[in-house]
Amino acid sequence: MRVNVPTVAPQFIRSRISKVCVPIIGATPAEMLEKASAVAKETPFLEFRLDYLEKPLLALPKLKHFLSENTAVTAIATCRRAANGGKFSGNLAAEMEILSKAGTSGFHIVDLELESAESLKKGELQKLRDTGIALIVSHHDFTATKDLDGIFKRIEPFKADFIKIVPTAKSLTDNVTLMRFIERMDDHSNIVAVCMGDAGIISRVLGLRAGSAFTFAAATAGEETAPGQIAARTLIETYRIDQVDAATKVYGVAGNPIRSSLSPIMMNTAFRRETVNAVYLALQANKLSDLLKLVHEIPIQGLSVTMPLKQEIMAHLEKTDPLSAKIGACNTVLRQDGKLYGFNTDVAGITGPIEKRMSLRGAKALVLGAGGAARAAVFGMRDKGADVFILNRTAETAQKLARQSGSKTIKKDALAKTTFDVIVNATPISMTGIKGAPVLEAADLNTKLVFDLVYNPLETPLLRLARQHSIPIITGIEMFVQQGARQFEIFTGKPAPEEEMLRVVIHALRQQAESAAETPAPTAKTKKAS
Repeated sequence: MRVNVPTVAPQFIRSRISKVCVPIIGATPAEMLEKASAVAKETPFLEFRLDYLEKPLLALPKLKHFLSENTAVTAIATCRRAANGGKFSGNLAAEMEILSKAGTSGFHIVDLELESAESLKKGELQKLRDTGIALIVSHHDFTATKDLDGIFKRIEPFKADFIKIVPTAKSLTDNVTLMRFIERMDDHSNIVAVCMGDAGIISRVLGLRAGSAFTFAAATAGEETAPGQIAARTLIETYRIDQVDAATKVYGVAGNPIRSSLSPIMMNTAFRRETVNAVYLALQANKLSDLLKLVHEIPIQGLSVTMPLKQEIMAHLEKTDPLSAKIGACNTVLRQDGKLYGFNTDVAGITGPIEKRMSLRGAKALVLGAGGAARAAVFGMRDKGADVFILNRTAETAQKLARQSGSKTIKKDALAKTTFDVIVNATPISMTGIKGAPVLEAADLNTKLVFDLVYNPLETPLLRLARQHSIPIITGIEMFVQQGARQFEIFTGKPAPEEEMLRVVIHALRQQAESAAETPAPTAKTKKAS
């Protein structure tokens, strides 16, 4: 049965809205309008978060003037109360007054949270509808993804123009739960649904394909109004959300943490350049079992596997290339006929850049770490004839890897008295989002070459230290792009556009560095929604 949609020109509203709605925030009306003017040029579907303003009512005349001058803009007015994840400290009556006046100030749609709608006296909601404005009734769950059908049944009696349901993805498969819900509602064209949280990115990109009327994206990075929200330009240009359809193949990078990975921008750029109908997502995988279920449910055609899953995933593969089997770690998974096949492109990404600068035959190498990337470095360099030493925080793990690869272990206090041809950092220390004390000090850098596999940030403390002592370096970008290019070729069967992949990664890293230098430290955490 189709949802009983009221006759407040729903067809007119639907003809105006685009697939992406951008929330506009600001501490003052002037700040809000400045941002709205900039965003509207590219994405004219805007949500004005009136709850971010100290006095929302006083802002409405200025917003009315803006909307009268920008007739291409379709505007949602939201004044979410603090109890429901917003910033508005007023009571329900004050919220309704703001939303009602928004209805006579040029706004096209108001967003009313379900809890407010359920608290209204009989007839109060109709007064809001009488302004001629369309209505979204929304529900946000900041804890989990639960009983979406039950929430729908609570919202349905209000006969809203749009039903908005926003849970939080605590696992990757919560996205599947949400998208299956949207698909079940395929005769209801007014469902808006997305998962919040780092694990919810899948729903933000694939939700429209499942049938969500539209989705939300931040004005810019740093202006997110919900956990896990993607910047509008990224959603449109990188993920090409307007082109994602039933034939679009889905790939992803899986690991923990994954938030700072540049694999999505690199791979999606390569797909666009080579006109491949595919999208590549960041998959925050806290459990391998969760990831494997997602791979078969979506389904996902291929994975770039990063820490800490490179070794654990081996047991779940139908077959691997000889290199992965030898190393005991896999960083590339291809799904064919429902089965998973493993490859290792890390080795070429590590030995290739080194051999451009020196021969590994007879070279003396130090590898820091003993995880998946370290195993690739150790086995790769051993195969090339290098004499490899391993230093790891857990000595037992280093000793096991040394036995398996025919290498040696070394203690930290022996480094200052030992010289190497190359030192390779295969630990995540100094990676963006990961804290930890530096593994090496200046006295330990008795080497001709330093290679840090960490690519984000652009310059790590280890590389900086090497530069200060005039030691040649290899940045992690070189390894990152090379291994990614081989993955692209495994996924698509096409030659990888390596130069374009390198260009976009360097550009993204420089932008991040500039943004970090300009952004002041946050003063307080606030709960956000959409």
